[in-house]
Amino acid sequence: MIELIPILMFITLFIFVFAGIPVALSLIIISCGFGLLIFGDSLFLQLYGSILHTASNFTLSAIPLFILMGALLEQTGLALRLFKALQLWMGKYPGGLAVATISMCAIFAAASGVVGAVEIVVGMMALPAMAKYKYDQGLMAGTVCAGGSLGTIIPPSIVVVVYASMAQLSIGQLFAASLLPGLIMVVLFILYILIICRVNKKLGPASTESNAVPLKEKMQVTLSAIIPPMLLIAAVLGSLLLGIASPTEAAAVGAAGAALLSLAFRELTLEKFINALKNTIKITAMIMLIVMGGIMFTSIFAVSGGGWMITEWVNELDMSPYGLIFLLMAVVFVAGFVLDWISVVLIFVPIFTPLVKTAGVDPVWFAVMFMVVIQTSYLTPPMAPSIFYLKSIAPKSMTYSHMYKGVMPFVLIQLLVLVIVVLIPSVATYLPSLITSG
Repeated sequence: MIELIPILMFITLFIFVFAGIPVALSLIIISCGFGLLIFGDSLFLQLYGSILHTASNFTLSAIPLFILMGALLEQTGLALRLFKALQLWMGKYPGGLAVATISMCAIFAAASGVVGAVEIVVGMMALPAMAKYKYDQGLMAGTVCAGGSLGTIIPPSIVVVVYASMAQLSIGQLFAASLLPGLIMVVLFILYILIICRVNKKLGPASTESNAVPLKEKMQVTLSAIIPPMLLIAAVLGSLLLGIASPTEAAAVGAAGAALLSLAFRELTLEKFINALKNTIKITAMIMLIVMGGIMFTSIFAVSGGGWMITEWVNELDMSPYGLIFLLMAVVFVAGFVLDWISVVLIFVPIFTPLVKTAGVDPVWFAVMFMVVIQTSYLTPPMAPSIFYLKSIAPKSMTYSHMYKGVMPFVLIQLLVLVIVVLIPSVATYLPSLITSG
């Protein structure tokens, strides 16, 4: 019976998730249930160590600070100011509002690192603006979903923070590794939008508001709305990548900088500050509860022989490193249909890390591929989490058919980025090598 526990744990987990039980609660119930079969009354002594390790993990303390940084920018109206500035410059071109949306998502992803938050905050601003100019519903849906997914790959991504903690890798190196793939993805998203809207201008008509604004006013808006957030993001990532600050210190710089920007623009009131703190606490609590459940799950899985079972199975297949990578990426892709990114990272990274090291695969390179696949599964029907986020803010005229049709070209672009990373590993490993050599 004991040897079947690892398999039964995963089967039960998928049943619970499909039954609608929250992932965190599913992980905790399954861990306790199967743990009792193995340890009996001493189960909680066994789990106490893993929970204490998670609670005292200094790296994870960066998460609430990065979230607070994004929450302040959203609550104080700085995010809306930024989006309107991007609209002024890009809206006059066919597909310009969609390009502004992708750009805004990339910037806000670099300011918050939270996937769902990026999609909802930017979507609430972008959807009415695109609907006003009668943008194609599928393009609207795909743009918002794809832009929201950038929070997975663009640093300072919370996904990277959790992954680095689980795989015992440098957060700075993983941030550097994900930077170029993230930028390539943004560029490809924008090129796709510009091309299809140039071919068929009805998909994304040009805005007339931009032409009515004098150049001098545009420059003033740029100086006040775009440059300060960009300098803030540069300070956070720069201090981290240059080794000046630890991840938690860099996150603190971001949160303090966002607060100072809000005060400088006279946007920060006590009510808005309290709301930002409330949102930070809610999102952090949700993430950390899933982290705790994931740690408990992997702990029981490992003790019951799950890691050894998978290692033996992979060894019997006798695959090449590329074959192993393809297999592991396929597992992550399928798991991403039903599990959120935190659960996927917490469950599979501890299992995959020894396999990757044994096969001689660069762990940083593998981590970037892992994150791109998570991002792709975030968009991929039928269980795409991005579509459920979008549905909560989308106009009634936007159907699931529009959403599924709209995200598919962006899924293909993400797969193209994955192919680029696989075929040209230096895309992911070049910047980390500079940090190492420096």
